[in-house]
Amino acid sequence: MNNFSSASTSTELDGKPMLRNADYRKLDITKLSPMYQHFVQVKEQYPNTILLYRCGDFFETFFLDALTVSRELELVLTSKEGGKEIGRVPMTGVPHHALERYCAMLVEKGYAIAICDQVEDAEIAAAQHRQVRREVTRVLTPGTLLDDGMLQARRNNFLAAVVIAGNHWGLAYADISTGEFLTTQESNLEQLTQELMRLQPSEVLVPTNAPDLGSLLRPGETSEHLPACLPPAFCYALRSHTAFTQSEARQRIIQKFRVRSLEGLGCEHLPLAVRAAGGLLQYLEETQKENPIALQALRTYTISDYLILDHQSRRNLEITQTVRDGTFHGSLLWALDCTNTAMGGRALRRWFLQPLIDIKGIHARQDTIEELIEDSSLRQDLRSCLRQIYDLERLTGRAGSGSANARDLVALADSLARLPEIARIVETARSPYLRALQKVPAVLEELGRKLRNYLVESPPILLSEGGLIRPGVHSQLDERRTTVEADQQWIANLEVEERFKTEIPTLKVGYNKTFGYYISISRSKADQVPQHYIRKQTLTNEERYITLELKERESRILSARDDLNRLEYEVFTQLRSEVAEHAELIRNISRAVAAVDVLCGLAEVAVHQGYCRPEMVEGREINIIDGRHPVVEKSLPAGFFVPNSTFLGSSDDQSPDLIILTGPNASGKSCYLRQVGLIQLMAQVGSFVPASSARLGICDRIFTRVGAVDDLATGQSTFMVEMNETANILNHATRRSLVLLDEIGRGTATFDGLSIAWAVAEYLATEIQARTIFATHYHELNELASILTNVANYQVTVKELPDQIIFLHQVQPGGADKSYGIEAGRLAGLPAVVIQRAKQVMGQIEKHSKIAVGLREGIAVERPTIKAN
Repeated sequence: MNNFSSASTSTELDGKPMLRNADYRKLDITKLSPMYQHFVQVKEQYPNTILLYRCGDFFETFFLDALTVSRELELVLTSKEGGKEIGRVPMTGVPHHALERYCAMLVEKGYAIAICDQVEDAEIAAAQHRQVRREVTRVLTPGTLLDDGMLQARRNNFLAAVVIAGNHWGLAYADISTGEFLTTQESNLEQLTQELMRLQPSEVLVPTNAPDLGSLLRPGETSEHLPACLPPAFCYALRSHTAFTQSEARQRIIQKFRVRSLEGLGCEHLPLAVRAAGGLLQYLEETQKENPIALQALRTYTISDYLILDHQSRRNLEITQTVRDGTFHGSLLWALDCTNTAMGGRALRRWFLQPLIDIKGIHARQDTIEELIEDSSLRQDLRSCLRQIYDLERLTGRAGSGSANARDLVALADSLARLPEIARIVETARSPYLRALQKVPAVLEELGRKLRNYLVESPPILLSEGGLIRPGVHSQLDERRTTVEADQQWIANLEVEERFKTEIPTLKVGYNKTFGYYISISRSKADQVPQHYIRKQTLTNEERYITLELKERESRILSARDDLNRLEYEVFTQLRSEVAEHAELIRNISRAVAAVDVLCGLAEVAVHQGYCRPEMVEGREINIIDGRHPVVEKSLPAGFFVPNSTFLGSSDDQSPDLIILTGPNASGKSCYLRQVGLIQLMAQVGSFVPASSARLGICDRIFTRVGAVDDLATGQSTFMVEMNETANILNHATRRSLVLLDEIGRGTATFDGLSIAWAVAEYLATEIQARTIFATHYHELNELASILTNVANYQVTVKELPDQIIFLHQVQPGGADKSYGIEAGRLAGLPAVVIQRAKQVMGQIEKHSKIAVGLREGIAVERPTIKAN
C-alpha cells in the first residue's frame, strides 16, 4: 500500500443505479442534498483519506469511500437518497461507540481517515431549522495514532520521513505517542534500507516531484514509483516536496523548538536530515490541527555509534520474532523481557535493536545490573513499585495533544505518586541509572497531588457529562452543585408530596430524554388526577402528566446541570493543560524509569538463569566459557541444555579468527552459531550473558547467514538469496565484525558449492580476518586448518552405535570426517529400503571421489598470505 487513497468501483458491481453515483466527481454537485454537498466540500479538503461523517449515532461513509469501507471491513453496503435528480448513492456506516475499533482496522490496512464529527448539539440545530455543524476533528494515519486501543503497548509507532539526493539520504522519525523525535543523515542507500527495517515505521513520508528523486527511478517510472532502496513492505505517503525544501524545513524546526539555530540540535550541517525532519513536522501540523503534538527536542544520531545489525541478521538471530512463524513467543525478547511497564518494554526493544559500541555506556548498564543482583531487596522493591506505574510517556503524549481523558490523568497522578517512593528505595544506590531516580522534581510531586485531589477516584470516560471533579476543591463548582442538588431534592420530594395530596399510592415521578420529568399515574386512577395536571402522554397502562411548576424546575435543573458540566470540563482542561506544560519533565523522568525497568528485568533474568557479567575489552577476542543459548535454554527443562565454550580472535594467537564447524544435521550447529551471536549482542546491550564467564571484544557489526528460502517475489532461488547475503557480508565485514555462516554453497552442484565455500572461508580468514564461525557439511574444508594458521577445526560430537547415532551437542576441537546425512534421513522417517539404497550409492561415490585428493594435492600447494594483525 504505497498511497492512501479510496478504492474505485468494482466492475462486477457496475450497472446498479447507486453505483453509477459512486464517484461524486462525475455528478452535478449542486443537485446533491445539502448534507451531501457539505460531505463533498470536506472530502475535497481531505482527498486522500476515507471520510467518516457523523450522522446521529453512526459515522457514515458515502460514494467511493463507502465501497472501500464495505469491502475492507466486510460491512453491508447500503444506499441513501442523494437528491431528487441524483438518486441513491452508496453508503456504509459504523456505530459511533465502535469507531475506534473500525478505525484501527482501516489504519492497519494502510488507510488514512478523516473524522468529521458533530461539534454542536443536534437539538440546537433542529430548533433553528438548519444542519448540525460538523468539522474534521481528527485525521488518523498509521503513523499518527494516539489512542491506546490502536497502539501496541510494548512497541513504538514510528512515523518516518525520507529525503534522498543521489547516494545521500536524510531520515527523520517520530513516535507522537511518546514524543520521541530523531534524525540522521548518511551517504549509503543500503544503510537507509537497513535503518527503515530496524525502525519498522508504520508510515513513511516521501516527497514527490522532487528533482532529487528522479535519479533513483528506473527507466519509464514516474514519481509514483518508489526507489529500490525503500522496502516495499511499508506504507508510504507521497507528499508535496515543498515542505521538504531546505528553507521551509529549517524555519519550521526553528519555530517548533524556539531556537535561533540548529547547532544545539546537532543538525546544522546535515541538510538532508533537516529537510526530512521539517517535512515530518509539516505533516503533523496538517494532520493534527485540533490536537497539536508536543514532541521532545529533535535529537541527531549517527548509525555508526551503535552496533550494526542488518535485517537478515536480526531475522536470523530471532531478536523480536521467530523465523519460522514470525511470533514473539520463542524470540530473544520473549526470553529476556521481564519489564513491568509498557515504556520499559519499548525501551528493551530499542536497546536490543540498537546495541552499544561504547564500553563506558555498556559498563554503566552492567554496573546497575550488578548492583541490583547483589541487593535483592532493592531489586524486588523496585520491581514491586514499577508494577504500579502506568505508561507515563503515552499518558503525557495524550495530555499534550489534548486527547487525554480523566482516567488518563488519574493514571498519571497515580504514577507520579510512586516516584517519591522509588526515590526513597534508590536513595543509597551507587550506579548511574539508579542515581537518576534519586530526586523527583518538586513540581511533579505537586502536580501529582493536585491531579489526585481534583479528580474523582473513578471518573467517567466521557468528559462532557460531568462527574469529573471532587467536591470541595473549586468554589464555583460547589455552588452550582448545591443549586442542582437542591432542585433534585425537590424532585425527589415531589413524589411523596403528590401521593399525599392526590391519595394515589402508585403515583411516580420519572424522567426520560424525550419528555423530561413527568408524573406517572395508572389509567385506573385517572379520575383522581388533579385539574392542574397537564396530560403529556398516554400509554397502555398509564398516563403521564406534567405541571407548570415541574417544567420550571426541570428547566432550571437541566440548565444548571449543563452549566455545571461545562464548568467541570473547563476545570479538567486546565488540569490537562498543566500536565502538558510539564510534558518535558515527565518524559525525562519516564525515560529514566523505563531504563531502570529494563535493567531490573535483565537483573531478574540473570539471577534466575545463572548469567554472568561479561568482561568487555577493546580487542577482538571472544572467549566464552560454557555459553548457552538464552532462548533454547528457557524452552528446555532445567539442566537439559548442553553448554559449549567459544574462543575466537585472541591477539596472543591462542584462538583462531575462523572456526570450521562440522557435524551432522540436528546436532546443534545452528544453535551454537546463534548462541555466540546472541551472547555478543546481549553483552553490547549491557546485559549479563548465559555463560560461566566471558571476555568479549567490541564488535562493529554482527552478520549471520543461517538458512535461506526462495524469494519468489523477485524471482530469486534459494541459492541466489544465499549468494546475495554472502556477498553482502564479504563486502561489508571488517576485522572487528562477528560473522556466523551456516551451510554456504549447498544450493548448487557439489563441486561448485564446495569451491564457493572454500573460497569464502579463505577470504574471510586471510583478507578480512573477521571473527568467523563457518558451519558446514563440507568436511573437506577441514583441510583449511592445515593451510592457514588462523583457522581451527571444531565438531559437534556424536556417539555412534551399530544401528543409530546419539547427538551429544558438544562442540570440541577436531573436524568431522562425515556428515551422517543418511542417518538423519532415517531419523526423519525415510523408508528402510531408501536408507539402504542410499548407503550403497554413498559407498560407490566415496570409492570413486577425487575431491579429497584434489584438495590435498592441488589447492594446498598455493597457500594465501595472511595479513599481519
